[in-house]
Amino acid sequence: MGILFYILYSICYLISLIPLRIHYLFSNCLFYLLYYVIKYRQKVVRKNLTSSFPEKSEEELCRIEKDFYRWFCDYIVESLKLLSISQKQMKKRMVFKGYKAINQCVEEGQSVAIYLGHYCNWEWVSSLPLWFTPKARCGQIYHPLENKVFDRLFLRLREHQGALSIPMAETLRKILEFQRINQPVIIGYISDQKPYWTNIHHWCDFLHHDTPVLTGAERIIRKLNHAVFYLDMHRVKRGYYEGEFKLITREPDSLSEYGVTDAYFRMLEESIQRAPAYWLWTHNRWSRTREKFNHDFEIVNGKVVHRKQPISS
Repeated sequence: MGILFYILYSICYLISLIPLRIHYLFSNCLFYLLYYVIKYRQKVVRKNLTSSFPEKSEEELCRIEKDFYRWFCDYIVESLKLLSISQKQMKKRMVFKGYKAINQCVEEGQSVAIYLGHYCNWEWVSSLPLWFTPKARCGQIYHPLENKVFDRLFLRLREHQGALSIPMAETLRKILEFQRINQPVIIGYISDQKPYWTNIHHWCDFLHHDTPVLTGAERIIRKLNHAVFYLDMHRVKRGYYEGEFKLITREPDSLSEYGVTDAYFRMLEESIQRAPAYWLWTHNRWSRTREKFNHDFEIVNGKVVHRKQPISS
């Protein structure tokens, strides 16, 4: 496995050395292959777009769909470029606004949680350490890939600019370790994934869907009293992004239960509605329904468990 990883890493690194303008030529070819030939997850994308934007015409949805696949191919080559891109180039292409408010939180002794979605190039957000005070340790929560070789490759991508990648299952333990040594942290949570059935504790109205959402980040934020920001991403032009930090709260316990999560999804929805093509429409986000959840599961002592006796339909 180690040899396989180094072979793959070497190939990807050499490819990443190619100028981005050449990468985009490859992206153009990849678009035609994925969209017109392979039709990669096209049924899922069309279903998601149609149900999320019932007010849009078929012509508008088709345009968004094509724009999505063009951007998605750009995302692939841009992510690969992370293996070799310089800090100077990275700061030019991925610009952050409002980061001084986060640095102020850290200076005042408060760690920070940043919510973001699979929107624009979330891999380039790993360049956050280039903008923040060195007093803070920057990290991002990630779900390890089943393929160990690709998992190691993506870790190299995500940690190239100095951010620490923390496996989802180890989030609280790792953050508590930093807290014990009085090390402020700035942690990024990509929280728009589909939760497992037994992790469903809350539902949001999101893009015209009754949506089960992850709430683990909010529980950690409340437990440790972290300041909470949303990263509103914009694609300025091809190969250039801008992220603006928007404060949700510095006092998470002042909000109602799941108030942090609800605020995040409202803000993410606004980002998506502004420019729909840049969200990850290929994932089957709404395959879990409240009807099936209520039929097959129940909450016992705060935990979601399978029903011993399924209720009659």
